[in-house]
Amino acid sequence: MTILQKLYTYDILTVEQTKLLHQASQCLTKSFMGVEIAGKWVQEPMVGHLDIREEDFYVFVKDYLESTIHQGYCIVARNDDNEVVGVLAGDTNVPEIIGEDVFQGSFADMNVILHVLEDVDKRFMDAYLQNKGEELKDGKLLHLFMIGVTAQENRREVIEELGKGLIEKAKAEGLEGVYAEATNNKSVRVLEKYFGMQKYIDRQGHEIVHTYKENNRLKEISTTIADGTYIVFKKL
Repeated sequence: MTILQKLYTYDILTVEQTKLLHQASQCLTKSFMGVEIAGKWVQEPMVGHLDIREEDFYVFVKDYLESTIHQGYCIVARNDDNEVVGVLAGDTNVPEIIGEDVFQGSFADMNVILHVLEDVDKRFMDAYLQNKGEELKDGKLLHLFMIGVTAQENRREVIEELGKGLIEKAKAEGLEGVYAEATNNKSVRVLEKYFGMQKYIDRQGHEIVHTYKENNRLKEISTTIADGTYIVFKKL
């Protein structure tokens, strides 16, 4: 499926598009590791704070895309040179709670991020069970896992169209809602403003958040950049 919008072309990535998958993996990796946009350094705070190598993170991203792309929830933005400059990747899987370190060697610090995500995901699944009276199952919700935009122009357009593409698709296919783990203040604002999502509130009236100040490996992250990872949600 191809949608023409302004400066960019938007495509739902398919398994056969191996070149675009490679470019999508590169775009996400650059966005998380750090990229200069309009003279400002943009970076995911946990990845930037921990000892994570770009080549290891690329492999992680590519493995994720290859394992989920068949579900049809990875959308990319391409510029006039046919280069991927924006990616929003998701899946409809129930979060997997492993509970132990799985990454080794030069990628061992990724376990810190894994445990943060598992913390908020487990609490979200518990809250879903309380609200629905049944456990969350595959195919119920769209999980927006990674977003990255390296486009220098019309970035807001790219972000908005990526989100619109996947959220409208999820609604058309009968999914109940959309959720994401927002790992920094800017991500929360973007997901609220452009995707219509909100911080998830459980039945006790609490936000589901992993606070970085309470994490020995992440407590040095400035609260002006990020105070924690939040579950954000949108009902469809």
